Amino acid sequence: MISAGIDIGSLTAKCVLLEDSRILAYSVQKVRPKLEETAEEVFQETLKIAGLKREEVFRVFSTGYGRSRVRFAEKAVTEITCHAVGAHFLIPTVRTVIDIGGQDSKVIAVENGRVLNFAMNDKCSAGTGRFLEVMAAALNLKVEKLGEIALKASKKITISSTCTVFAESEVISYISAGERVEEIVAGICDAIASRIAALASRVGVREDVVLTGGVAKNLGVKKALEEKLGVKIKVPEEPQIVGALGAAVLAMRG
Repeated sequence: MISAGIDIGSLTAKCVLLEDSRILAYSVQKVRPKLEETAEEVFQETLKIAGLKREEVFRVFSTGYGRSRVRFAEKAVTEITCHAVGAHFLIPTVRTVIDIGGQDSKVIAVENGRVLNFAMNDKCSAGTGRFLEVMAAALNLKVEKLGEIALKASKKITISSTCTVFAESEVISYISAGERVEEIVAGICDAIASRIAALASRVGVREDVVLTGGVAKNLGVKKALEEKLGVKIKVPEEPQIVGALGAAVLAMRG
């Protein structure tokens, strides 16, 4: 049997096709203004990659902030549950999931794939992918390059503002003062890690810790988080699809 999970996030849409315990295919696309069309497109693209027809998929579950807009899904499930299930599918020893998405971040305490507790920041863009996008634009850098640039720094410039707008002004001031770009970027990664560490303190951190979401690809953020939390962090091969994978696993279970 083949199931599908579709995760409609604030910036990207993800789809995973699952056959029993094997991932057949997945796709990640940018979200379009019409979420219903986005859901259909990412589903069709994943079917194409797998060489499957729509009727060969027996059940579809949706998740993410736009989960209710996936009209053809049999059930919509919260992203908290789906990230816990997806992370456990990939790394069965996981006990803490840290998900940093485009517009929110969350820390989830997990036991055997079940959610024990969680804390979430969806009120402020500081500590999210959006924060990195704004800072990258201020530095005239590609956001996907920030991680490798941060790793070159010998020290970190402190970004003290907790607001994205004020933090952007700080970054511009540091640029004008002639501070090294890599040290500013390291400070940006450290600022995100500080926000996430504060969130994690409300839940507690138990190993293994798994980092998911697009920001998980940023090695600078990962390193800063490991320093703040005092643990090693595991990152799945494709951290953006964990929520969609969890939805597919739950669809398989019915």
